[in-house]
Amino acid sequence: MSGPNGDPHVLGGGTSDDDGDEGGDSFEEEEYAAINSMLDQINSCLDHLEEKNDHLNICLKELLESNRQTRLEFQQQSKQLNTGADVQGSQPPA
Repeated sequence: MSGPNGDPHVLGGGTSDDDGDEGGDSFEEEEYAAINSMLDQINSCLDHLEEKNDHLNICLKELLESNRQTRLEFQQQSKQLNTGADVQGSQPPA
């Protein structure tokens, strides 16, 4: 959870009295729990981003392969057209 400035909102805030060490321990435990929760959320977001990145990487590789295949087919068709034009051009007119 974040405060209005994006700073983490820690429960049980305030200063502890010198008289009660248990209040300080409780505050530290709550603070650590809040930090752990935030780290878990960050880890979850990073895992999600990694999955999306992997998926995009696969899609881009497929697109690249498809483009290579299309380019090769286009080059073959272009060569066939050029070869056919050369053969027709080298024959004497009837």
